[in-house]
Amino acid sequence: MKQIIIIHIVLLTILTAGCRKLDVTVESQYVADNFPTTPAAYAAAIGPLYTQLSSKYSIEYFRMQELSTDEAILPARDGNYDDGGQYRQHHHHTWTPDHTNVIDVWQWGFGGISACNRLLNLFSNSPESPAKAPALAEVKAMRALFYFFMLDLYGNVPVIDTFPVVKLPGTQPRAKVFEFIEKELKAVLPQLPAKTATNAAELYGRPTKAMAYALLQKLYINAAVYTGTPRYAESVAMADSILKTNMYSLDASFAAVFAPDNGPQIKETIFAIPYDALLIPGHQITRHGLHPFLCPKFGVPTNMSISMSTTPEFYARFNLPNDFRTTTWIVGKQYNFDGTPILMPTKTKTLDATYPGPDKDTIWQVEITPNLTMIPGKPFDVGNDLLAKCKGIRSLKYYPDKNILASLRNNGNDVPVFRLADVMLLKAEAILRGAAATIVNGELQTTDVLVTKVRLRVGAPPAAGITLDQLLDERAREMYWESWRRNDLIRFGQFEKEYPIPGDVLTMNKDITRRIFPVPSTERKLNPGLEQNPGYPQ
Repeated sequence: MKQIIIIHIVLLTILTAGCRKLDVTVESQYVADNFPTTPAAYAAAIGPLYTQLSSKYSIEYFRMQELSTDEAILPARDGNYDDGGQYRQHHHHTWTPDHTNVIDVWQWGFGGISACNRLLNLFSNSPESPAKAPALAEVKAMRALFYFFMLDLYGNVPVIDTFPVVKLPGTQPRAKVFEFIEKELKAVLPQLPAKTATNAAELYGRPTKAMAYALLQKLYINAAVYTGTPRYAESVAMADSILKTNMYSLDASFAAVFAPDNGPQIKETIFAIPYDALLIPGHQITRHGLHPFLCPKFGVPTNMSISMSTTPEFYARFNLPNDFRTTTWIVGKQYNFDGTPILMPTKTKTLDATYPGPDKDTIWQVEITPNLTMIPGKPFDVGNDLLAKCKGIRSLKYYPDKNILASLRNNGNDVPVFRLADVMLLKAEAILRGAAATIVNGELQTTDVLVTKVRLRVGAPPAAGITLDQLLDERAREMYWESWRRNDLIRFGQFEKEYPIPGDVLTMNKDITRRIFPVPSTERKLNPGLEQNPGYPQ
């Protein structure tokens, strides 16, 4: 699948390059004789949608979903990584309609929607063939996915389903956007392919029936938030539509799901975004979440960032005995794989800027500490001596890719959007919230049964009498840094829970209107029909 996407990227580059001179014959224009009619031709036309999806999902979109929670934090380091205050604004929920991620992700999402509409308009004029209906379904499913991202982040957004757009669209209520996505997914389900033992590689990273079911499950589990009306039984039904196929199962190795060589062989992946360290850029989670002092140990370039970690409060949730997921965090004194300590020659004042004695040579063992104490006089800044650079627990969930290039710093790990463990935990949650437990393949799947399946895969103890709060903690352990934490916290009514950092002079804006982001001011200038969300400057 990565090779197919690389071909799509090359094709898109060629088409774009052909548009730089306006007085040449357009070789790439579709006419009656060259409309797509075969699966390969449709795939080539659809390819840019996946390029669009991968471009910002694991950077800007990730930041909006994770840095606004306790799951990820990106403090300044003596001014480094402040970047105009955008990361502290995420942490304190003080973003504005001019925030760079608010603007970029809106444009990314609606850029994807516009690309889908353009393709649907193109395909509607193509000759009838067996490949046409599946191609239309694929594009509509991708449009529904982009719309889900916009629904979740911005709430009230325009619904655009035509190309070209003749009249500037107005804002639609969140419930109407929900209805549009639901209707679209239900309509295309019969035409979407089902995963089988022989087509798994071909369908990897593309919409399938299971992807549509997983997206509907997300809609229904969040329906009380999005529309005001709970739909937990339907959320369970969507989960069962995936579980009963027996085509998806929890992989024996949790680490393999996120490894640099993950791909269609991962049995629990329902829909993932393929990345390549060189050819499909956009995955920079490891770039920001590892640490350059540890790069030699993992055989990757040493110019990784020191920026992103988690909060001590979040890490405290990794408290189950023998849970492999706890080992995906880096904390404490650091050692090479052979057991020798990772040592660094330095100066005493370079190590600790507050050291009161004379500046002398010293040897320091690298130690990652959980504390994130801010230094006085600078907002959201932990300092930049060696001790400060190692403040904050780092992640190994997306294991470092040895093929990463120093100049690009992109990882090749594919990033799951929907996977079976998520489906199972959401089903467990829906049952706790009032839906009936169901029998799947002869097994009565209660909340404890489902959570136990997820836990046993990582060596953690079985669940017994699990509560909603405990389930939220389980989702934290299983799903961290997969861009679902904000969604979860809002659904559980905990998005406004503050986790102050010692010495931080800034506080969180706890207004519930911050549960959705503002419509970017740039977009409202272009389209006066866009209404601003409540709680933001009108």
